[in-house]
Amino acid sequence: MAGAGPPPQELSKSMESARWERIQELFHAAVDLPAGEQRGFVSSRCAGDESLMADVMALFSEDRHDSSPLDRGVAEAAYDVADGSVAPPPRQLGPYRIVGRLGQGGMGVVYLAERTDLGSKVAIKILSDSWLSPARRERFAAEQRTLARLDHPAIARLYDAGALDDGTPYFVMEYVEGVPLTDHCRDRTAPLEERLRLFRSLCEAVQFAHRHAIIHRDIKPSNVMVKSDGSVRLLDFGIAKHLEHLDAPAAQTRTGLRLMTPAYAAPEQLTGDRVGIYTDVYSLGVVLYELLAGRLPFDRSARSPAEAVLAAAREPTRPSAAAASSPAGAAASRSAWTDLDVLVLTAMHADPQRRYGSVDALIRDIDHYLGGEPLDARPDGVGYRLRKFATRHRRAVVAAAATILLIVGLIVFFTARLAIARDAAVAEAARTQRIRQFMERMLTGGDEDVGPGKDLRVITLLDIGAKEARAMDADPDVQADLFQTLGSLYQSLGEYDTADSLLRAALQRDMALYGEKSGTTIDTTVMLGLLRDVKARYAEAEQLFRRALALGRENLPEGDPRTVRAEIALGRVLINRDRCTEAIPLLQEALGLQTSHGAAEQDIAITRGMLAVAHYFLGHYAAAEDLNRRVLEVDRRLAGPKHPSVADDLFNLGAIEQIWGHYAAAEKLHREAIAIEEAFYGRDNPEVASGLTHLGRALLSQDRLAEAGPVLERALAIFERAYGKVHPRVASTVGELGHLARKQGKLDEAEALYRRQGDIYRAVFRDKHYLHGIVLVNLGSVWLERQDPRTAEHLFRDAVALYRAALPADHPLIAVAEIRLGDALARQKRFAEAEGHSLAGLAVMAAAAPDVHWVADARANLVAIYEALARPDRAAAFRHQIAAAAMRAAP
Repeated sequence: MAGAGPPPQELSKSMESARWERIQELFHAAVDLPAGEQRGFVSSRCAGDESLMADVMALFSEDRHDSSPLDRGVAEAAYDVADGSVAPPPRQLGPYRIVGRLGQGGMGVVYLAERTDLGSKVAIKILSDSWLSPARRERFAAEQRTLARLDHPAIARLYDAGALDDGTPYFVMEYVEGVPLTDHCRDRTAPLEERLRLFRSLCEAVQFAHRHAIIHRDIKPSNVMVKSDGSVRLLDFGIAKHLEHLDAPAAQTRTGLRLMTPAYAAPEQLTGDRVGIYTDVYSLGVVLYELLAGRLPFDRSARSPAEAVLAAAREPTRPSAAAASSPAGAAASRSAWTDLDVLVLTAMHADPQRRYGSVDALIRDIDHYLGGEPLDARPDGVGYRLRKFATRHRRAVVAAAATILLIVGLIVFFTARLAIARDAAVAEAARTQRIRQFMERMLTGGDEDVGPGKDLRVITLLDIGAKEARAMDADPDVQADLFQTLGSLYQSLGEYDTADSLLRAALQRDMALYGEKSGTTIDTTVMLGLLRDVKARYAEAEQLFRRALALGRENLPEGDPRTVRAEIALGRVLINRDRCTEAIPLLQEALGLQTSHGAAEQDIAITRGMLAVAHYFLGHYAAAEDLNRRVLEVDRRLAGPKHPSVADDLFNLGAIEQIWGHYAAAEKLHREAIAIEEAFYGRDNPEVASGLTHLGRALLSQDRLAEAGPVLERALAIFERAYGKVHPRVASTVGELGHLARKQGKLDEAEALYRRQGDIYRAVFRDKHYLHGIVLVNLGSVWLERQDPRTAEHLFRDAVALYRAALPADHPLIAVAEIRLGDALARQKRFAEAEGHSLAGLAVMAAAAPDVHWVADARANLVAIYEALARPDRAAAFRHQIAAAAMRAAP
């Protein structure tokens, strides 16, 4: 009866449990094989039991009957009937040329391809036998949607998606050339610390997916590739399940949808129970076990599903014992293995409630181990705490051993800590359950049988979450975490007032729970300070950052990421307060700590980008460009070409091109960055508005006034909705609108806009801030065009004085004010005075940005000045310079 049989529902009723489990086991083992290989595989495993083989093949037949062969093209159907294999793909898919086959599984075939226009390699996955069932089509479509949401340097990127002429879907992914994680560590005989740091990178990728409400469900070493540069990539989110997605009742019974790799599967996957983030935690535990012990914790290759479940319910051999008998095991001391055993077995606990409550918790304990600190997961004995304390504070303990009284005091101290830690361990399970309940209530309204409406907006979900979080006074630690997370999300959406309220509440809870000196409190303090910085409340932000930095330096280990974050944040606010010379040493120190303590490459790039901003504002454009290009290379490589960090880098490079007078190049960079920002944030986000202001400036410089106006008006509307009427970003856009009005000859309107710009800067900054000089120069330009050079002269002189007090002597802004002052004096026929100011401005500007229009303006002024002073040789020299510059600029 091969190829026929009753459907799975009838089989499950008529067959005994053990036989049904054996059928499921064979089905799952063969479902990912190509269709032409399934029968041979099943036959080899049935050992002559024709009835068993027929029943297994009946499941494949049932799986195929979900749709008609008529759904596919005639050519494809004929090919399959004649050959029984997967039809070859077209040689060209859009801009991609197929160059080879990488592999094949039950869902699809993966090909190596090359983008013909760029020459870059990609992996293309095409759904093989996509006609078989709607379920498989939906799984493939779900994989596209899932990957599109996951933008993380350690997760393989989705570049493109489409369909063949016959409707077969495909998508184009990042081609990851590397080796599986376990092979990498075995082949290199990697030391323990390297294995843990690679594993931590994997955890960060899974943690990122969980934060986007996605679970992987098939974490295994073959899905974790290590590239030649040592970076990790997590592959194959094709079986990921959205946490908010509730399967239809019919789908829940289909065996074909229970996708997993048994060796790494959690007990709840083997039994068909509900899965969650705790399922990925278990699989991560198995991967870590194999990394450390050199072998798997359980041998499930020859076991039935029931036997596999029983094995998973038992605690495996300790990794330390397994490593001792494995040549691929990691080398570690006995005390180190004590912690590692606890860490791994906690992640792999058969009871989900006894595992780490989240990947965050697992990462924390990895960091605790690497930092020589007590694990959260370890049952806290006094001896254990004392050993850890002695390891970290060896000299202090030796000195303390001189007196019995101090030893007694230590025992009392650690006994008290023991009671606190035990209470915390008991509370952790309740904490995990409470957070899970919070997520369910936020996403489903407390009813597991329903989900959020398809048109439910993110902000609506956050509002529900904020309301739920405020009602959790009985769980202050959970409430503090949720306040912090929700506050960050509101901030990313531009809802700054709500974000401020939540982050202040989180800081209050953290202070009460953990005290001012804890790392948690320090981190929340920095987050609140960053929000105050965004809202242009710079003095408050600086105060928060300085407090966090001082507490971190005093209470946390050197190079602790939380202290470094506080230092970088302080550098950022100093830049915004026009104190770049103070910011640069701080940022350089933070960069050094990150480099020496092995910080992530992308974190280092962020700090380097902040240094570039500081150099830009100091007029060090070449240095700023070099730093920004290095950051752009890292961001594109790690985050992908469509990440907001890439957009920030493009904006910064565009601003430098603008300063140098390369306006078309600046426009191109700004348009590319805006497209990235709009795709990521939506059209009405303040980050998009910032890009629009940059673009408007480039358009104005090219005298494309009709295009610049709508761009700048849209930017201003977005900024005012997000920040109100008084904010530096609002002032910047208002100033550009003033330039537009001045170029249009609307001088009264331009003056009003410039004065509004000045009012904003006075409300936000101290009186001597260099931005006030920009307003003075803008107003002076209005009076020049009103043919009142004397009034303009006074404004320009004030600007020069202010700039010289606030900026380095060679700053281009000083040069602009000097050139404008020379023009005002020349119009009053005070040529001798005008000469000095024009020459001073030209010398600085020609060195900093030789192609900018101010250089041409200064040379034209000097030609007129020297003609008036009857010095034709000097006038001729500057005419020659003008002509030479024009020839260089000609296409």
